Amino acid sequence: MFMEYLPGWMFLALTILLMVGFPVTFTLMGTALAFGLIGFGWDFFNLLPLRIWGVMTNVTRLAVPRFVFLGVMQERSGLAQELLDTMGLAFGRLRGGLAISVVVVGALLGASTGIVGATVVTMGLLAVPTMLKRGYQKELATGTVSASGTLGQIIPPSIVLVLIGDIVGVPVGDLFMGAVLPGFVLVGLYVLYILIVSFLKPDWAPPIPKEELAELTPKILMKKFSRALFPPLFLMVAVLGSIFAGVASPTEAAGVGAVGATLLTIANKKFSMKILQEVMHSTMQLTCMVFIILVGAASFGLVFRGMGGDELVRHFLGGISHQYGQWTVLAIVMGIIFIIGFFLDFIEITFIHVPVLAPIMIEFGFDPAWFCILIAVNLQTSFMTPPFGFSLFYLKAVTPPEIRTGDIYRGIIPFVFFQLIGLLIVVFFPELVTWLPSVVFK
Repeated sequence: MFMEYLPGWMFLALTILLMVGFPVTFTLMGTALAFGLIGFGWDFFNLLPLRIWGVMTNVTRLAVPRFVFLGVMQERSGLAQELLDTMGLAFGRLRGGLAISVVVVGALLGASTGIVGATVVTMGLLAVPTMLKRGYQKELATGTVSASGTLGQIIPPSIVLVLIGDIVGVPVGDLFMGAVLPGFVLVGLYVLYILIVSFLKPDWAPPIPKEELAELTPKILMKKFSRALFPPLFLMVAVLGSIFAGVASPTEAAGVGAVGATLLTIANKKFSMKILQEVMHSTMQLTCMVFIILVGAASFGLVFRGMGGDELVRHFLGGISHQYGQWTVLAIVMGIIFIIGFFLDFIEITFIHVPVLAPIMIEFGFDPAWFCILIAVNLQTSFMTPPFGFSLFYLKAVTPPEIRTGDIYRGIIPFVFFQLIGLLIVVFFPELVTWLPSVVFK
């Protein structure tokens, strides 16, 4: 009985150890080693080096450090300040206009960096003090920045999409293109919430005083607007344009984006050898974190599949599908990913759960690209859900002292709700994912 359900016991042990707080990599590797010895004996060690070698020699994963470099360098370029100021002036006449500008800037930074942490920190440093100064409610200000910063999770180029595409075997270019419209849907839902709040509670999101905007002529605004928009659009065209045009692979396009971000930093007179050293150091740290977790996850996956874990999960979900239908299974899978997002980081979920669940769901007849985007949208909530929402931690670290953790937690609740609405929209309208790749890559 114990040996028959050994994969289940293995997964349970992993879950308990992660919940207790053991480091992810050591938990994955330690669980794999312990259960590998139980299931396979010492022959397990003949298989493990080959699996690790396969992880380290995967060409697609070379895009990860390049996208990380792109995001960190973009953060240091100082271009976000000008973009936020300009967008704030453009939407300043509206109630909630500054919050709307934060959402738009978050989307643009996400489209030009792909790094959630960099976007949240940058927006937190720049936007939160400004919004508080303008009289915005604390919860609305922090919730807007937290949610907007996570848009880089779904809006390409996204590191999450690179990792999921590699794991599931879906071309990253298809995922990048398929994520465009769902990203717009989320931006629209965030803006809709801000407009509703601004209408119902005008004192929560006051407009910029007319006196400040009186000297701003349309000509001056247009000049500032074009200058602020050029850098992120340049990076978007350099990275995504080269992929969609078939000129470069995602890995090559990531290199182009890294060079482009460096050139923009030089053009903005923010570049120095110290900045370059700091960017490279941050890139090395983040890349090592991703790959060491990936090695641990690969080891865990080797043991889990070798002991028949896939068949166990397939049998369980197949029984539910036979009795209640495939859409019930999809709802359960999405619910599981959403709940574990409260406790685990998106990287851990991507490397542990996606390799097990994705092949089974594809066998059930779901479109691979569509299912990958559903996972990415769902994983975006893991950044915003307490107690372990990394977006919340990033924001708390850079906000003024008067902002309490409770303010951030309360502020993010409505955005998580609208995030789930966005997930349901993508579920019921798969064309949002499949239409654009079919048009561009036909």
